[in-house]
Amino acid sequence: MKLIQPNCRVQFAAEDIEFIVSVLGHKLGAAECLIKLLADEESRDLILDDEALLHALLERRGCLRVTSRFYFYILVRHVFRRSDIQDRTVADYVAEVLSEFSRAERARCVLPGQSDPLDHLFEMLTALETADDRTRFFIRVHMGNHSLFLAGVFPERIRFRAEARGFPDLKYYEAIGRTQYRVASDHRLAQRYALAEVLSTLAERFQTTRLALNELADRLFSLGDTNYTFEAPLSTGS
Repeated sequence: MKLIQPNCRVQFAAEDIEFIVSVLGHKLGAAECLIKLLADEESRDLILDDEALLHALLERRGCLRVTSRFYFYILVRHVFRRSDIQDRTVADYVAEVLSEFSRAERARCVLPGQSDPLDHLFEMLTALETADDRTRFFIRVHMGNHSLFLAGVFPERIRFRAEARGFPDLKYYEAIGRTQYRVASDHRLAQRYALAEVLSTLAERFQTTRLALNELADRLFSLGDTNYTFEAPLSTGS
């Protein structure tokens, strides 16, 4: 199982740098100077907070030549700041979740030694009962991510399915996500992978985080954004 890490800001590609230069070059000086600033962690983070980047991502027409990690980090960081979630590492982590889960095959829970993925939360809960300690940690983290992604990006579909067909509602996803993040944050592996604080924050502020992602999804869908389509099917969520 792949453990998601808050690595968006260290994996930006050449096209991301070119985009930043095209938007902010006139403000921050020559391209060479801007690239040097981006190499410095503190300067880079301040540059990425510039709202001109957000507006350019949302307002430019045509296919954006940026990576999904850059795209989602800028958007997530913006809506999180509006919701008073100021920790950049948390924004980085959630942006990585969106980048990974936006591709359906990466949203699936695949356990070591098993060919069939676990697509439903009830399957993952069942798997916790017999999994070893390490695998339980990975499953719990995946369940937290899975719940946050679905409740954050597809809240209206969840509401419709809950009302029309009796499927789990948003409270269910919030409870599952909050619980699994909290238990995972206390695991020894959370410390080993430097995720304890991130997972703890997501557990404590799951609803706030979910609502911030709802705002982001509403904005993207209302704009008809097709640059990065969320492909993960909602049918894997219950």
